[in-house]
Amino acid sequence: MLLGGSFDVESKERILGELEIQTQAPDFWNDAELAKNLLKQRSQCQETLALAKSLNEKLADADAALQLAVEAGEEEFLVEAKGSLDALEAMLLKQEFLLKMNGEHDRANVLLEVNGGSGGTEAQDWAEMLLRMYIRWAEKKGFTTEIVDYLPGEVAGLKSATVSIQGDYAYGLLRSEQGVHRLVRISPFDSNARRHTSFASVSVTPEIEEDVEIVVEEKDLRVDTYRASGAGGQHVNKTDSAVRLTHLPTGIVVACQIDRSQHKNKERAMKMLKAKLYEREQQLLAEKMDAIKGARMKIDFGSQIRSYVFQPYQMVKDLRTGFETSSIDKVMDGDIDGFIEAYLVEGVKNV
Repeated sequence: MLLGGSFDVESKERILGELEIQTQAPDFWNDAELAKNLLKQRSQCQETLALAKSLNEKLADADAALQLAVEAGEEEFLVEAKGSLDALEAMLLKQEFLLKMNGEHDRANVLLEVNGGSGGTEAQDWAEMLLRMYIRWAEKKGFTTEIVDYLPGEVAGLKSATVSIQGDYAYGLLRSEQGVHRLVRISPFDSNARRHTSFASVSVTPEIEEDVEIVVEEKDLRVDTYRASGAGGQHVNKTDSAVRLTHLPTGIVVACQIDRSQHKNKERAMKMLKAKLYEREQQLLAEKMDAIKGARMKIDFGSQIRSYVFQPYQMVKDLRTGFETSSIDKVMDGDIDGFIEAYLVEGVKNV
């Protein structure tokens, strides 16, 4: 076999067999959440086995074509062998990239929050542009997006918004985006056409599974309800059912206004809060470990990670990896894979 280790085919086949037995049990759907997790595990095993089979087939095709080329002395078989090897290399490079995402929740869905910085309308417009960029990126990936909270700007753009992005490795890919994003452009809101610098922050949190135990005491919560607001029907339901939860010990605030049911919005907001509390505990643990190791770089939500320059020239540059491009229009339309891959391949930390 070509693959071993994390592609341990025999182990995956054994696990898949056990999962198939469990999913066929008469009482399988008695616990819907457990059933959902088992089906997810089964799907992941099936994907790994299908990939291993495909890679070995590509290798066998290349080997057969190469042997024919040697025996027959014909160039067309060499061309065929090269094509098979190129396809195999592309698949292996993709898997090498995915193996960089080996965190506990890298395969999870993600809650991505965008907040406009100081600067009024200009910053709020920039926040709206970033939100659109991430939604367009997700759509191109075939992911599902759902805006769960949206606070519009006073003139244009947004003050804050939270979008749920659902897809395989959504968090693992988008964790590279956490930090402050800087925009330089000639402001469309300035009658004198002066150049402005604006900032917006992006926060990413994995949507943790229900089996992660996070205890939230009612006495530690402040629950506010209000009328939903948004920039139109494509964003949120404009009802009186919006819910905002404030976790008093930590100051963490989450809100949800997507559903017409106040109960469902509160349930969704509680899940978001638990995800943020879990992430906070993980970050505190990481910071303690960094302090023990004497590490200089720490995770810092307020760090500037990327600059987007519209004028006097066009350039988007990641300040952590050095990756840059002048294709500003493509980037703002969701073409950010180059930045994500550079971050993951180099294994950098937010600074």
